[in-house]
Amino acid sequence: MIALIQRVAHARVEVGPRCTGAIDAGLLALIGIQPGDDAPQRKRMLALLLGYRIFEDDCGRMNRSLQDVQGGLLLVPQFTLAADTRSGLRPSFSSAAPPELGRAQFELLLTEARAGYPIVASGEFGAHMRVSLLNDGPVTFWLQS
Repeated sequence: MIALIQRVAHARVEVGPRCTGAIDAGLLALIGIQPGDDAPQRKRMLALLLGYRIFEDDCGRMNRSLQDVQGGLLLVPQFTLAADTRSGLRPSFSSAAPPELGRAQFELLLTEARAGYPIVASGEFGAHMRVSLLNDGPVTFWLQS
């Protein structure tokens, strides 16, 4: 499981005219699912998302987690994160989970996040989404579980 995370001042996802998820200050996580991702990868990724220390403490150091600051978590499925881009000029998606597995794992991650954290919003699996955000920093990290 892959996550590209960004510390944001705010972020939102729209599918057509409908907003499917929005947060104020917190963490935007673009989520890529790979074949073989299951419960251990989800558990590890959720722990990283909630516990990764990328928010500033009183001294200006990245020393606080999303849980510490009680920010929002916006999960957005993005299969392109699992693309193989090592050769040629067109990405290969053979390293991404098939759609049915990707959807199931993303939905489970979303359910588990909502069960354990109070401020969770999401995009919509398989939809054409427009994601808008104000990156705070900028602070962006690539995580793998």
